[in-house]
Amino acid sequence: MKRLGTLTALVFVALPLLSAFDQPSLSSHTEPVSVEASAASLYYVTARKATIFRRSDSSLPVRQVAFRDQVHLVKNGEAMSLVRTEDGAEGYIRTEDISNVWIRVSKRRNEVRIYRGMDLLATFPADFGFNTFANKERRGSLASPDDWRTPEGAFYVVRKNPRSQYHRAFVLNYPTASDADRGYRQGLISQRERDAIIRAEQNGQEPPMNTALGGLIEIHGHGTGGNDNWTQGCVAVKNLHMDLMWSLVDIGTPVYIES
Repeated sequence: MKRLGTLTALVFVALPLLSAFDQPSLSSHTEPVSVEASAASLYYVTARKATIFRRSDSSLPVRQVAFRDQVHLVKNGEAMSLVRTEDGAEGYIRTEDISNVWIRVSKRRNEVRIYRGMDLLATFPADFGFNTFANKERRGSLASPDDWRTPEGAFYVVRKNPRSQYHRAFVLNYPTASDADRGYRQGLISQRERDAIIRAEQNGQEPPMNTALGGLIEIHGHGTGGNDNWTQGCVAVKNLHMDLMWSLVDIGTPVYIES
């Protein structure tokens, strides 16, 4: 089964189309229709373990699928949905065990967009890290506020915190395996720390947050709505907007942060 990695398939199928929609074009079709259809049907598994069944009555199990495995929706159902795996197998899975919601964050536009597949659900103003112009490389501090940066790239929600000191929070899986490789090459972290971060990503777990790379990067509340750069690297939205996203976002939801 093909699993969504650090650079998630959902984002990379959908993002070229969405970027094209953001720009004026002389052509009404900037991408093949088959690519758009692929983006529209692509879902990911939100359950830690889920079963695909041959029948919609949950009988005759076909196979197990894992957290963040990707499937294509064939037919949506209230309780059970018909899906197709990457290798072509079809079967029924509990509808609550899959999602196609994802989040796109733009530092340049100071905004958070939440999508369901190709459909934009909402856009919210957002605040970012103290240094909004650069990508995150290491832990920031009062002595080094320039390193309070919001990281860029493809992440996913590794934990939801309903009792955050910033109202509510989606904790992201920063640092990722690619961050760990970079940090090790630069001498910022040890091989043991690198391996622990990589292992956490492979297992769909929260990575170590206490290394020189920093951590606890979140999308959380207490945002000003005024495009202020005050966080230590997190993305802050207004509490009302956080509440609107809360029920839509699952652990495993992809988050793409662009400059």
